[in-house]
Amino acid sequence: MKQLIREVPDFPKPGINFYDITTLLKDSGGLKSVIGALEERYRSTPFDLVLGIEARGFIFAPAVAYALGKGFVPVRKPKKLPAATVQMEYALEYGTDTLEIHADAIQPGQRVLIVDDVLATGGTAAAVAKLVEKLGGTVASLGFVIELDFLAGREKLSGYDIHSLIHY
Repeated sequence: MKQLIREVPDFPKPGINFYDITTLLKDSGGLKSVIGALEERYRSTPFDLVLGIEARGFIFAPAVAYALGKGFVPVRKPKKLPAATVQMEYALEYGTDTLEIHADAIQPGQRVLIVDDVLATGGTAAAVAKLVEKLGGTVASLGFVIELDFLAGREKLSGYDIHSLIHY
């Protein structure tokens, strides 16, 4: 899988090496390998729902949910979901951002698998885990396609089960 990911230097700004998954996605074997690896990892994990984070988490999470016979819940940027929502604001390098989930998306006691494309600094994933817990759910695990180890995102997620397919 790793050889199917294109590295783009100096994007989005000088000094950043961007790991572009579009080259992985367009390869049918690569995409199938990612979904298959996540399905295999979580087949024996007890959980009720797969939660995907906007935007690239929407590529992987529904496919994993389908493969495992589970429901899918989207976490979106503000004002994108039509019914009542619960929000979580979190810190970015410069400023803050906000994510939302439908207030009735997770029932108390439900176990949730969170799936996203990249674990970088961990801020987004930690905010989503807090959203799950705010609604009374439990985070069963967090699954990522790529983990940027040098950014130490796992540190913000201590206490949670984390699995990443590819490490940089």
